Amino acid sequence: MTDIEVRIDTGRPHTARIWNYWLGGKDNYPVDREAGDRIRELHPGIGAYARADRLFLGRAVRHLAAEAGIRQFLDVGTGLPTADNTHEVAQRVAPDARVVYVDNDPLVLAHARALLSGTPEGRTDYVDADLRDTDAVLAAAARTLDLDRPVALMLLGVVMFVEDDAESYAVVRRLLDALAPGSHLVLSHTVRHPAMPDVDAAVAFWNEHGTPKLTQRTPEAITRYFDGLELLAPGVVSCSRWRAEEQAPEEVAMYAGVGRKPASVTS
Repeated sequence: MTDIEVRIDTGRPHTARIWNYWLGGKDNYPVDREAGDRIRELHPGIGAYARADRLFLGRAVRHLAAEAGIRQFLDVGTGLPTADNTHEVAQRVAPDARVVYVDNDPLVLAHARALLSGTPEGRTDYVDADLRDTDAVLAAAARTLDLDRPVALMLLGVVMFVEDDAESYAVVRRLLDALAPGSHLVLSHTVRHPAMPDVDAAVAFWNEHGTPKLTQRTPEAITRYFDGLELLAPGVVSCSRWRAEEQAPEEVAMYAGVGRKPASVTS
């Protein structure tokens, strides 16, 4: 039995595999599908949230590659590969784009080769590291990315797994502080919102039965991750509505935003 096989716990549901299930993937186990179905009973719109977050990723990456001239992407907490991963979207616009994926999930590690099939002109790499270990993340990323040039820091659905508010903000700040002016933060996060009370029940079920546990935050608390950045319009909103290609799409309980690091950032 390999080290990866030992580290994959198939007896307890895991968020990356449930997310994969909701997106129609096959890299999940019965325990993940059972938990995913139970969460969907408590909160029927959850599958739409997963799809909306993936579509947000595509719109944000296309904007950064096509409009902002970004050619480097650091995708932390990437999850299992599905359609239109960061490198696929970026390199479709800019074949020379470089992408580094970071995750500490052993199943993601087992599928890393699927993430590494980029364009001949560009580069992709995978780092097995934890978001909280920012020094390790940055040191490994620097093997592929030039941190003296702008980087898009992708934190989609990952800082919600850092329970302590102060620690979560500090982790994001440490990563941003190491990046050049002109870099961008792309972040999405599950939201606590009075208009979406059924989300609370789904989160409570997940935190009782699944791993890792997640923390909901208010839209105002999510906006704090962008302190000191130039927040791109339309600000921090439901990820389904960030520069949506359709008029007034349904709001989902994943909020997201994109911010640009100016010449000087106040911590």
